[in-house]
Amino acid sequence: MTRRPVEVGAPERLYTVTGGRSRAADDSFDLVTLIVAECAPTPGMQSEHVRILRLCRTPAAVVEIAADLGMPVTVVRILLGDLLATGRITARHPRKAPPGDVCLPGSDLLEEVLHGLRNL
Repeated sequence: MTRRPVEVGAPERLYTVTGGRSRAADDSFDLVTLIVAECAPTPGMQSEHVRILRLCRTPAAVVEIAADLGMPVTVVRILLGDLLATGRITARHPRKAPPGDVCLPGSDLLEEVLHGLRNL
């Protein structure tokens, strides 16, 4: 399989979308953080913010949002930071297992996953 470069759009557009910022104010969003919209979009909002709020009517992971928007995760994190600061979204962080507490899936589940992959 040959890897192709990812098209992220014109750098000028991304600069404009983020207001010139290159990183989020905090590192509170990892790739699997679930984002939930707390309100509907309002007139006058930035179009990317509107799209995020619509995508997050049901919980969506940061990486899913980035894929749906066709933007780099770093840009999406900046936009999510804007929405979080205004209370328009809620971030649900995955729980981390306590040290030494390993929870592995059962063999039945692994067999179902294997069967599903073979059917693809």
